[in-house]
Amino acid sequence: MTEQLSNLFLPHNTHNSSSIVNNPELNPAKILVVDDRPLSRMTAVDLLSLDGYEVLEANGDLQILESIIEQKPDLLLLDIMLQETNGFELCKQIKQDNRTRDLPIILTAVEACREYRIKVAEVGADDLLTKPFDRFELSSRVKNLINQKRLNDGLDQTEQVLFSIAKAVENRASDRGGSCARVADLVRMFGEYLELSLEDIENLVFASHLHDIGTIAIPDSIMLKESELTAEERELIRQHVLIGEKICQPLRNRKGVLPIIRHHHERWDGTGYPDGLSATQIPYLAQIFQIIDIYDALASDRPHKKAYTPDEALKIIAEETAKGWRNPELIIAFTSFIHAINNSQLTQPAINNN
Repeated sequence: MTEQLSNLFLPHNTHNSSSIVNNPELNPAKILVVDDRPLSRMTAVDLLSLDGYEVLEANGDLQILESIIEQKPDLLLLDIMLQETNGFELCKQIKQDNRTRDLPIILTAVEACREYRIKVAEVGADDLLTKPFDRFELSSRVKNLINQKRLNDGLDQTEQVLFSIAKAVENRASDRGGSCARVADLVRMFGEYLELSLEDIENLVFASHLHDIGTIAIPDSIMLKESELTAEERELIRQHVLIGEKICQPLRNRKGVLPIIRHHHERWDGTGYPDGLSATQIPYLAQIFQIIDIYDALASDRPHKKAYTPDEALKIIAEETAKGWRNPELIIAFTSFIHAINNSQLTQPAINNN
């Protein structure tokens, strides 16, 4: 059986990469590409190898589930149209098996029609990508899921429960489209840009997944309301930060996350909530997280709006800063950070984080 399994997987040499996912202190993430079309597999393998992953490939053999259990990949890139089995059904089997249910799965197809997107949610897949792949989209989606898996692998039982609740909260708002993963990626990068400690960066990453967990207590009729909220409804929604802080109190080694959850809606001029803190009274990590959260909301598609460009999003944030809502010095650093990302030349700024 071992020889038979090994024949299903064709390993490829990886390239050197500075990918955040493949930290030199960690083993390279292992990705399995399952596709009956050799050319399609080769394209995916080549693109993923550029990011330093260990990439395996296989066709849709009926023994693929046993092979996954044997090889223990960190992520599965699975084509929907397989000859010997249906990609949706295979995904469902993987997610229902206790040995593989936590494996991130990206389904691939030549189109992303509404029917496919519904099926993706039904079978528990984590994402859907269309072929031919866009190099940067594939890299970003894979990196986010690998980062999230490695984060989940390090959680204790209490944290796992909280993350499961937080995932349900994110799925409840179907317009968010992977917002937590995007915010986690950005706060990690911005934290490194500001030369924060590893502990501070980890607290920011945790907060990216847990910051809205308190909305689980807000009724759908209010959270998903499309018309304008009443004053009473707005006040109820504001309670989510206090509820979230209370839910996350059991976090044993992550007490630094609680101030971020509670205070990420405060404003520099004291007009925010829940405590009306101003200026440096607002925890520094909460200030950082707030900016990333706002930027992601502006730069992402929503049912009521198209995504703003980075420059448009930064302009809106600058206007809010002029109103007194944001830390001006931190906004200057964040603006430089976004420009540096776009230019792929990150440099560290001087900033007072008192």
